[in-house]
Amino acid sequence: MLLSSCGNQEDKLRWRAAELCKYIPDHELLESSKDYLTEDFYSVLDTMFNMSEHEPMEHEWLYYFVTGNSGTIADYEVVKVEQKDKDHAVATIRVRQKWDDGSIAEGSDFEDHLLYMERVDEDWLMADFDGHKSDCIRHIAINRREESIRKAISDYLMEQIGVDYLPGEVCIPSVGIVREEGADSAEAHVWGDFWVFNYNVEGDTLCVVSGGSHPGMMTLTREPGGWQVTAFRQVEDGARFNPTAMDIFGDYYDIFMNMSSNQDVREAIRKEQLSSYVRQHKLPVRFYKDHGWPAVEL
Repeated sequence: MLLSSCGNQEDKLRWRAAELCKYIPDHELLESSKDYLTEDFYSVLDTMFNMSEHEPMEHEWLYYFVTGNSGTIADYEVVKVEQKDKDHAVATIRVRQKWDDGSIAEGSDFEDHLLYMERVDEDWLMADFDGHKSDCIRHIAINRREESIRKAISDYLMEQIGVDYLPGEVCIPSVGIVREEGADSAEAHVWGDFWVFNYNVEGDTLCVVSGGSHPGMMTLTREPGGWQVTAFRQVEDGARFNPTAMDIFGDYYDIFMNMSSNQDVREAIRKEQLSSYVRQHKLPVRFYKDHGWPAVEL
């Protein structure tokens, strides 16, 4: 009778694991997943999936847990389930890739993944997948630290440099980071291609009033209220540009020059940060425009 009971429990866990496979994040986190994921696992995934649009390019595993960005569909098979204790179990999930018509994708190998299950109020829920929960928590912490540093730099550019330009309705800096050191300590150094732009809002367009480039290296200290810029070594203009840029950027001079001299790179950074600003401040804006140039859609 005991053996039969154990067998029934394993069958139930295998069935539940197969059901949970439908909610493994793959390009999107389904809202209905709330009912099938533990609260903390759903929370970290929800935070991750609402990060800025560039994240999939830098950290593909965050968005493509299983299939990758290949257009195939993951086919899941529960190989086994091991119950660790009365509230925790681990299922081994075998995955292969299929096309929409059900055929196996050429060159597709079987991959084994681990689906972690936890019993909450008598329901078995997905608590982790391949250890991605800790990956997400670590990534979110890094992202928030970088956002804090970027905000301190932007605030400095607005308050200390933007005020020297012809004013507009809003000042929105563009921060292109070349190198960052010391973000885990009390003092950080950030080398970057920093720009200040003052805009007026005209209908659905941010129109540039004034602005300029201020590359260099900023020193930031960690204060109780967040990071603060405490020093700024700027690259000088004219004949002093190259000598001071080489002195300040050192081994990263070539990276800085590639960034600052490539208009496509500069505009990509600017466009992304403008889009983020518009979303955060709920501005009724769809375009930005430099004087004498066509409007660019955000």
